[in-house]
Amino acid sequence: MVSVATWNINSVRLRMPLVERFLAEQAPDVLCLQEIKCQEHQFPAKAFADLGYVHQAIHGQKGYHGVATVSRLPFREFSRHDWQDNGEARHVGVELPDHDGLIVENVYIPAGGDEPDREKNPKFGQKLDFLERMTRWAEAIDRPTLLVGDFNVAPLDCDVYDHKALLKVVSHTPIEVETLGLLQGAHGWVDLGRKHIPAPERNYSWWSYRTYWQGKDRGRRLDHMWASPDLAAQSRVHTIAEHTRNWEQPSDHVPLVTEFDL
Repeated sequence: MVSVATWNINSVRLRMPLVERFLAEQAPDVLCLQEIKCQEHQFPAKAFADLGYVHQAIHGQKGYHGVATVSRLPFREFSRHDWQDNGEARHVGVELPDHDGLIVENVYIPAGGDEPDREKNPKFGQKLDFLERMTRWAEAIDRPTLLVGDFNVAPLDCDVYDHKALLKVVSHTPIEVETLGLLQGAHGWVDLGRKHIPAPERNYSWWSYRTYWQGKDRGRRLDHMWASPDLAAQSRVHTIAEHTRNWEQPSDHVPLVTEFDL
């Protein structure tokens, strides 16, 4: 059994006590973090190593974005792609040679700004272009792969608290949903969140800091774990660590964890 977790931590240095608490509680074999918001030399590598996560692949930058994958299982760094073609640190992939050569791709897809219009808001166009480049990449994948991270898109009507109200809000617009769907189809990815928690069951991973999260429950499913079809068949348990949103100074995202028979 191998367990993999993904979490947009929204500053790993600020929230390292929460990460330590989560790892002590859940003990995933592999943890993929997004928005670490630090350069590689600033990453709390020793703190992770002290917890047993001695294998680390860090792709960081100053102050923004950044991804890191840490593991108790041996891995080698496998890939780094700049799908935005602008130097931002948004992806790192690793290979676990002792576990069927599993590839774990950790990605932080751009949020896309506030206006869902490529002409008025270049960030929105960059997000769509990022997804299109990922789609070309996914077409060539030829081995069992797990793609995880903050995709910044809630694809299904039931992946947001109010479908009609959010149709013109970035993260749930029809063009984003369509573009993400092309990425999913390019490799036949299986959405593990909906394999194990079928639509239309409630399934959120993000709540804005602007609203009391639990009282109004204005959630969106922005974080995802997708697997190659053969790998998806080996997934046994998928959980959402929603309780972490109640912790002191939480991230606005919560972790997802999937266990595989590997």
